[in-house]
Amino acid sequence: MRTVRWLLAAFAVLVLVGALMALPRTEKVPESLPVAVFPAEERSLPFDLYTHCGVDEARVDNVYFEAERPLSGPPNDWGNPYQHGTMTLPRPGRAVFQDSLGHEVTFRARPGATGFKQTCD
Repeated sequence: MRTVRWLLAAFAVLVLVGALMALPRTEKVPESLPVAVFPAEERSLPFDLYTHCGVDEARVDNVYFEAERPLSGPPNDWGNPYQHGTMTLPRPGRAVFQDSLGHEVTFRARPGATGFKQTCD
């Protein structure tokens, strides 16, 4: 059964890859998107993490994530409104943001989410 789920997930990723390529690779403005489709394999990409109201959520392609340990903020030594770094998707449902200053934030996916839990002014 697990193999069937992985095959279906991989097929869905392949079918949607064209549409995903048209989406921005960094989060600029919170907006609603279709239900999450998790990446099938590990990958890393440049990422501008929105920090203006703290570090709590992120959107990578069409998957919404929430921080395992949210940060109020923006934290003192982070950029505002964005912190540039790399987002790594080590496995389905997980994302890890890292920057050149050594900051690291681990996120978990919010299955079925179509938008951010809250928006920042």
